[in-house]
Amino acid sequence: MNTVIAFIFMFGLLVFIHELGHLIFAKRAGMLAREFAIGFGPKIFAYRKDETLYTVRLLPIGGYVRVAGEDPEIVDLKPGYHIGLEFNDVGKVNKIIVNNKSKYPNAKVVEVERIDLDHDLTVDCYDLDTEEKYHYEVDRKALFVMDEKETMIAPYDRQFTSKSVGKKGMQVFAGPMMNFLLAIAIFIGLGFIQGVPVEEAVLGGIQEDSPADQAGLMEGDEVVSINGDPVEDWMDFVLTVQDMPDEDIQISVDREGEIVENQLTVGSVTERGETIGRIGVMASFEKSPGDVIKYGFTQTYDVTVLIINAVGQLVTGQLSLDALAGPVGIYSATDDIVQTGIMNFFTWTAMLSINLGIVNLLPLPALDGGRLLFIGLEAIRGKPLDPQKEGVVHFIGFALLFLLMIIVTWNDIERLFM
Repeated sequence: MNTVIAFIFMFGLLVFIHELGHLIFAKRAGMLAREFAIGFGPKIFAYRKDETLYTVRLLPIGGYVRVAGEDPEIVDLKPGYHIGLEFNDVGKVNKIIVNNKSKYPNAKVVEVERIDLDHDLTVDCYDLDTEEKYHYEVDRKALFVMDEKETMIAPYDRQFTSKSVGKKGMQVFAGPMMNFLLAIAIFIGLGFIQGVPVEEAVLGGIQEDSPADQAGLMEGDEVVSINGDPVEDWMDFVLTVQDMPDEDIQISVDREGEIVENQLTVGSVTERGETIGRIGVMASFEKSPGDVIKYGFTQTYDVTVLIINAVGQLVTGQLSLDALAGPVGIYSATDDIVQTGIMNFFTWTAMLSINLGIVNLLPLPALDGGRLLFIGLEAIRGKPLDPQKEGVVHFIGFALLFLLMIIVTWNDIERLFM
């Protein structure tokens, strides 16, 4: 049960932060954000605040922010349509009832001659009883009512397509950006809680009865050399010891300004079929604010490089699709990591957040990177591509990504039963 709760929390946090980035920058750009959704499929929770409907949906496979103008608008009213109109206190249309008009007795039923809800915000129509012609202004926050469901109209200046290339690009990029910022924040938080490892080869905790303990090494000792070879930093020290399992070595350490020589026999452990050296020491940690903040950025950078290299290996065929993990594989890995403690769980969360940001920036249709590619082409051409053609490309891309997810999930399930 702990794993289920941890997985739901982790998934919800990653998707929420990603979509929150899209939402914030949509609103900053003056776009109408119709819906902020976590998950897909049927709604299990809905709450409306101001212009935006906030929902949690049944299928936990992502989320979205539905911005006016990214898809075809809600209703295309043509001349000859019969609609109902309701008015506000200043005589402007504030409700346009498309069907079930009998349920709105205060609405004036008219026949449309011309309607412009993008630029002019006007309705030219005929009274069905008198055939008299009327011209009405439409309120900028008027509502469509279809099947008794209300949806705000979107004047052109509130639509995604009306904004500059810079604003559109920033709104799309904001989702992955927030995932990187979340990772930085998590690593900084972990740094303040448990400290960050110092770069120097300074010994932290000494395991009882370990080779280091038996040789008299002490917490705070800084390793100067091994067998006379200088040690540059902690990683150099770790790699050197790992390469010397079961060997007798001489370690020189700086202890409060005095060089102390220590003789010991390196222990050994087997990891993934390989025997490596261990002497039973841990890194030294510190919690200075400057180092902790730096650690947040450097850890995020290091993980980013690691994931990008893995993606490159997938593209070049050095890694197969079997190396990918879907929701089932991530859940299984989360189960293992939860058992090792909350610090490792949050480290895992930060790594997945970076992974989500990178994957979304890949220049593939239906992903943020694909949308950024189209926005870049718009900047080069000086005009947007045909929205219908772009929509077809994204639809095909989404279908292929969904197929890939099915394949990866099937591989995950097979691995669970191997």
